[in-house]
Amino acid sequence: MAEPTDAARTVLLTVDDDPGVSRAVARDLRRRYGAAYRVVRAESGQSALEALRELKLRGDSVAVLLADYRMPVMNGIEFLERAMDVYPGARRVLLTAYADTGAAIDAINVVDLDHYLLKPWDPPEEKLYPVVDDLLAAWRAGDHRPVPFMKVVGHRWSARSSEVREFLARNQVPYRWYSVEEPEGRRLLAAAGQDGLRLPLVITPDGGVLVEPEAPELAARVGLATTPTADFYDLVVIGGGPAGLGSAVYGASEGLRTVLVERSATGGQAGQSSRIENYLGFPDGVSGAQLTDRARRQATRFGAEILTAREVTGLEVNGAARVVRFADGSAIGAHSVILATGVQYRRLTAEGCAGLTGCGVFYGSALTEAPSCQGHDVFIVGGANSAGQAAMYLSRFAKSVTLLVRGPDLSASMSHYLVQQITEAPNITVRARTEVEAAHGSDRLERLTLRRVDTGEAEQAEAQWMFVFIGAAPLTGWLDGTVRRDGRGFILAGPDLTVDGELPEDWDLDRPPYHLETSVPGVFVAGDARAESAKRVASAVGEGAMAVMLVHRYLEQS
Repeated sequence: MAEPTDAARTVLLTVDDDPGVSRAVARDLRRRYGAAYRVVRAESGQSALEALRELKLRGDSVAVLLADYRMPVMNGIEFLERAMDVYPGARRVLLTAYADTGAAIDAINVVDLDHYLLKPWDPPEEKLYPVVDDLLAAWRAGDHRPVPFMKVVGHRWSARSSEVREFLARNQVPYRWYSVEEPEGRRLLAAAGQDGLRLPLVITPDGGVLVEPEAPELAARVGLATTPTADFYDLVVIGGGPAGLGSAVYGASEGLRTVLVERSATGGQAGQSSRIENYLGFPDGVSGAQLTDRARRQATRFGAEILTAREVTGLEVNGAARVVRFADGSAIGAHSVILATGVQYRRLTAEGCAGLTGCGVFYGSALTEAPSCQGHDVFIVGGANSAGQAAMYLSRFAKSVTLLVRGPDLSASMSHYLVQQITEAPNITVRARTEVEAAHGSDRLERLTLRRVDTGEAEQAEAQWMFVFIGAAPLTGWLDGTVRRDGRGFILAGPDLTVDGELPEDWDLDRPPYHLETSVPGVFVAGDARAESAKRVASAVGEGAMAVMLVHRYLEQS
């Protein structure tokens, strides 16, 4: 019989209220399978469920459950039915007396029973082991090995805890959340030797403990690449949103040695979208996370490097090389650069919002918080597509969703299909010509002061959750003195660089800038960071691909 992939952590569990029978079953199982599996026994259904939950908490696998039918309080069928919620992939066996075979047959439909064994099972070589051998083979074929995951222990109303959860979720890192206020969270704190004064606490799959980790440390521990493999590349893409991922896919697929640098998580604002319904080729819509994951895997399959949690602080021209500098002082060089830094949501300047950010006030969709909104009243500030998509998603959890918009309605800035969906949603209300004047709360958001922009009338509203989508600011401050930008900080490129047909004074080539080329030859811009861009996912991906085509043209003429 083949051993399991992870023998030390794979369990066979037996439960029988008769101590003698319980020991006998466990003895026979250990004799045959003890070298390859852990055998755990319990003497009641309730204690067996507690053992299963403890195993689940530790990330152990359970391959087979053997339960006696005639147990008081909770019989074997009832136990197996509840155990399915904890380990749905475990194979299920009922131990019965001859008189109970009818109940065992009925249990095949109730709990999808795999087998029932009559007592006594002697000799086990004939009556027990062949059955368990087959069940173990079937379990292994189903590949029910657990996915290694991080454990995050924190406070529900902690900004830093929210940031860590969002970082892991957006980078497709499996994790489980444990509130410090719950027994499981306190048990993990005690096991890690922590008092809970410094949160969040992150426990890695190998048992390592991180206290209040910063993004680079967290990225390194979960296996995300943070260090470039070379000093010089054909193309450096800065930013991992749709434009950056599009550039990485097309750059790497066309033979350019490409590295993409992202300061937080790939996907950008689009990656946080609950559902994108107007992207070509997805008639039923696609979530931002799904689209991002596919694009990331596509880029790496073509050979692009993707660096996460690396902040770029400078861009320099060194002859034919373009030097990208990081916050830690290191740098990489390249023949060409594509700026795909995207935008971030503008901060709400209303009184009290800054201190409650992450504690009820969130910028962007913060999808990790959505399940916590169950049964609550949620406010969304903004009237563009991102706000509408968030409203539709959160309405699945929240008791009510209120959209606050300064304009007279949603039609000016939101796609028609979204306006229709919001109008038809029974628990979404749109409040036009309304803004947030103040946010109130001690350690978390408790209420809002709302003001009518046309009449000045103010009112108080109870609130625990507010998600803000009020326009975009480009992430281009680090480019001061390097590339030209407009008055709002968006990067000028191509025809936008010319004034009355004249090229910039510092443009030293005998050709005009290519369409997406910035004021620095060989440095291109794609996506939302470009002045006058369309601010749509499809156009960002298209610009990323077009920028690579122009990079090739630049390299051929250099």
